[in-house]
Amino acid sequence: MSEARETRLKRLGMRSMRRGIKEMDIIFMRFAAARLGEMSGDELDRYEALLGENDQDLYQWVSGQVPAPEAHRALIEQIAEHLEAR
Repeated sequence: MSEARETRLKRLGMRSMRRGIKEMDIIFMRFAAARLGEMSGDELDRYEALLGENDQDLYQWVSGQVPAPEAHRALIEQIAEHLEAR
């Protein structure tokens, strides 16, 4: 049985704000609050895969210290742009 969209959005929202590193909690929580509701199923799949990555790597990618892997690059760019717009 597949997960209802509303349930998935809530679950991903919780995962976004319980990262382990406070900086990543804040970055991902704000991005999730602003963008998850507008994402397609495929975009949510990519976001969920991104949430499975290590916080130290994510922080380096979002901050531009290290280039993100191709599989996550577009989404990392969106997150970084959202961060800069704040």
